[in-house]
Amino acid sequence: MKRCDWVKLDEPLYVEYHDKEWGVAVYDDQHLFEMLCLEGAQAGLSWWTILQKREGYREAFDQFDVEKIIHYTADKLEELQQDTRIVRNKLKIASVVTNAKAYLQIQEKHGSFSDYIWGFVDHKPVMNEWASIKEVPVTTEISDRMSKQLKKDGFKFIGSTICYSFMQAVGMVNDHTTDCCCRQKELADGN
Repeated sequence: MKRCDWVKLDEPLYVEYHDKEWGVAVYDDQHLFEMLCLEGAQAGLSWWTILQKREGYREAFDQFDVEKIIHYTADKLEELQQDTRIVRNKLKIASVVTNAKAYLQIQEKHGSFSDYIWGFVDHKPVMNEWASIKEVPVTTEISDRMSKQLKKDGFKFIGSTICYSFMQAVGMVNDHTTDCCCRQKELADGN
């Protein structure tokens, strides 16, 4: 089976992520928050690095429960900086707390984080038609706009490239190449 060229075919975890998650529309607020935080953690690193640490992140950050995260103390943040299950970058760790607070404000203002974030694509996935992974952009006008607004709303580690990766990960944009088995399956299913 042909898959997008970025997939490490000899790594079952990567293949499963590509086949079952990447490009699949996500509307669950907590999962969207988790993915936003993980994409931020990826800054300057590879997604493969973060994907291998995802379970560690979930354990370290209380399954991305924002109600717990907003109460993290300086001691808890120091403890996280020593946790080898995650990327131990002080600013990235602190950004999860900052983002949890901003996320709650978004929920309060918009009813749900999902409604807010999906509004950037008019609440429906953008279905791209890329023949090659080389055609796939790293940013778009939408990710630029999203990044600017998220920063304005108090989020950290949320540049346009991170936003576009997030959009791909949660299915706001579908960038499976046209020869990818996942794209072929979607076409067969009528998507």
